[in-house]
Amino acid sequence: MSLRSRFTALSALALVGFAGQAFAHAHLTESVPADKATVATSPDELDLHFSEGLDVKFSGVKIIGPDKALVKTGDAMLTDEGQTLTVPLPVKLAPGAYKVQWHVLSTDGHKSTGAYDFTVNP
Repeated sequence: MSLRSRFTALSALALVGFAGQAFAHAHLTESVPADKATVATSPDELDLHFSEGLDVKFSGVKIIGPDKALVKTGDAMLTDEGQTLTVPLPVKLAPGAYKVQWHVLSTDGHKSTGAYDFTVNP
């Protein structure tokens, strides 16, 4: 095997190895309310569905309201075989734009973070 062939083979193996690590993280696949959605009424909870199971002790959300204040939430819980993070909203949300910032730890130990926005109509 030539030096060039060996280099090409090793490069391909390295790419496959690094790609496998990137796919091991929990990715947000769906949310209710959805990203960029406008809802007619305040939701009772947020549901964030991920591509793999989560560890609820090290996962959560922060919601920032239209006045840039933190929104009070209930304790997060897992549903849907541990892949959906459900966060109760005990207080009715006022009309306006909201940012949801989430952080999760998948059951295989990988951390992921992200954010999305939704609007509550007046």
